Amino acid sequence: MNRLASESSPYLRQHQDNPVDWWSWTPEAFATARERGVPILLSVGYSTCHWCHVMAHESFEDEATAAQMNKQFVCVKVDREERPDVDAVYMAATQAMTGQGGWPMTVFLTPEGEPFYAGTYFPPQDGYGLPSFRRVMTSVAHAWANDRDKLASNARALTVHVREASRPRPSQGELPADLLERATANLRRLYDADLGGFGGAPKFPAPTLLEFLLTQKAGRDMALHTLRCMISGGVYDQLGGGFHRYSVDERWLVPHFEKMLYDNAQLTRTLLLAYQTSGDEVFARVARETLTYLEREMLSPEGGFYSAQDADTPTEHGGVEGLTFTWTPAELREVLGEAAALIERVYGVTEHGNFQDPHRPEYGRRSVLHRPTAMADVARSVKDDPGALEEQVERARDLLLQTRSARAQPGTDDKVLTSWNGLVLAAFADAARVLGDSHYLDIARRNAEFVARELRQPDGTLRHTFKGGQARVEGLLEDHALYALGLVSLFQAGGDLAHLRWAQDLWGMVRRDFWDEEAGVFNSTGGQAETLLTRQVQGFDSAVLSDNAAAALLGLWMHRYFGDESAENVARRTVQSFRTDMLSAPSGFGGLWRAAAFLLAPHTEVAIVGTMPERAPLERVMARYALAFTEAGGDLPVLQERPGAGTAYVCVRHACQLPTRDPAELARQLETLT
Repeated sequence: MNRLASESSPYLRQHQDNPVDWWSWTPEAFATARERGVPILLSVGYSTCHWCHVMAHESFEDEATAAQMNKQFVCVKVDREERPDVDAVYMAATQAMTGQGGWPMTVFLTPEGEPFYAGTYFPPQDGYGLPSFRRVMTSVAHAWANDRDKLASNARALTVHVREASRPRPSQGELPADLLERATANLRRLYDADLGGFGGAPKFPAPTLLEFLLTQKAGRDMALHTLRCMISGGVYDQLGGGFHRYSVDERWLVPHFEKMLYDNAQLTRTLLLAYQTSGDEVFARVARETLTYLEREMLSPEGGFYSAQDADTPTEHGGVEGLTFTWTPAELREVLGEAAALIERVYGVTEHGNFQDPHRPEYGRRSVLHRPTAMADVARSVKDDPGALEEQVERARDLLLQTRSARAQPGTDDKVLTSWNGLVLAAFADAARVLGDSHYLDIARRNAEFVARELRQPDGTLRHTFKGGQARVEGLLEDHALYALGLVSLFQAGGDLAHLRWAQDLWGMVRRDFWDEEAGVFNSTGGQAETLLTRQVQGFDSAVLSDNAAAALLGLWMHRYFGDESAENVARRTVQSFRTDMLSAPSGFGGLWRAAAFLLAPHTEVAIVGTMPERAPLERVMARYALAFTEAGGDLPVLQERPGAGTAYVCVRHACQLPTRDPAELARQLETLT
């Protein structure tokens, strides 16, 4: 019996009609495995995962394969976004066994939940250098029947390894003064000076790393060049705004077409910081376009933001990757007529194309829109004014987007995740402050109201996911820390002290439920969350700011706003605990590098006091600079003995310049800090 029809997760519901007798992650599934004396077959994926769809179609929808699964195993399906704690534990085991990871993830467990064999995608027949899924199952079932004691012993040993490996290698002593310089130098060795980014294909956006580099004068060129390359590439949606998941090549040209909330939220903040740092309007423009995409396609009527959009376009013959987003010259001519020739040149559309779904060759070669040539160069080649040419392109862009909107669209995973909503809350709040647009502030406030109403529990803790009117899964560290950081940004943009007080309350829960005083790190799970094989500790950012980095940054804000010395000490210990790992793999720890930069920077305060009308001219000046924070009034310790209506105080290392009400003088004072 398939039990997934009653689940709220869109990913689990995608599998409700499989002939597999799926269970969700429940104690009853493990009890059934013990009663039957068979292993657990754990399959982990997410709704917008292309290869998850492929394996589902090839294996989970196949009657013979499903019959074998049902006979030999208890089959458990997990949405990695709904249960990141489960995913993290078994991904660590998969990586330990195979040296790599990814989704779909396939793990075989004892009925006690201990892993003994794992892999990712398995094809229906031997191929791609992989054994077939049915052959794997046959081998595992044979080993379970004939050598169970050895499997169980290996599983126990692997569990111990996963438990120990999840802990960082702590470093003793204070953070060295040259730590940030060493990080920047290490990153430059990985940097692609021609095409931007770090390493070769595939290339991922790495927004937390880019943010760190933007705070370092020696690293800004790497961040700004990488962002410009991404913006001109196909990884950025040239028509609809927003970024696809990653580029399959080193040129940022052909993306994996899914769009994730966390990428677009984090990259918006990175773009805003790049705009503040460089003054280049292109970064502000792309930030606005990304926010427009998020509001248009990812914002729920209640005020929460959906999780992701699929890579595949649905057709009557199955999904086709990228079909919604790609074009042929004939399609351009049909929409634009004579103007198509110019747009082909601007967006690199050719008869040969640059992309084809390898699984659906019958749809032919198509072009991912990108900007291969600077507009000034295009203008020179056609002997036109760049400004007039850009207006033509904008008109064509609007027509193409209208046409594209009428095509079949990729599916949207419409569950709301608290942690990712913390990221997008911060993005809209920062945009309101930096770009001076109150509309973004309205959206941010609605999001906070939604989370307070639907995801905050009576005891103040947060739930992890919301779908169909139900808040589910006890909140993890990522939920409390990331949403609290979003509330800090909302306070900075809107000045409502209640938002900062809420962030302070969440910090108290982070300390109480997740901090390991002996180890000097935060556990990813705790409080009332389910106890798994091990409590993971995450400092590596992967695609999202790591929860230890988020907690450390939150602690630093609590110190700056409330004078909480213990919060800064906790943040410092967290960075110290990961220091060895940060230096050995610098590209994976952008969030903790940001925390280190915060700790090592001169203690800087910029306090702007008074009512909102009184503060507004000074706030507009402050928004131009990538500096620490602004204060909006109230009884915060940092504002004590600082009177004045519409007055700014700039202090470095507890030594203050003269207070000022003059925006020009404030700009002069701030200029000395950059």
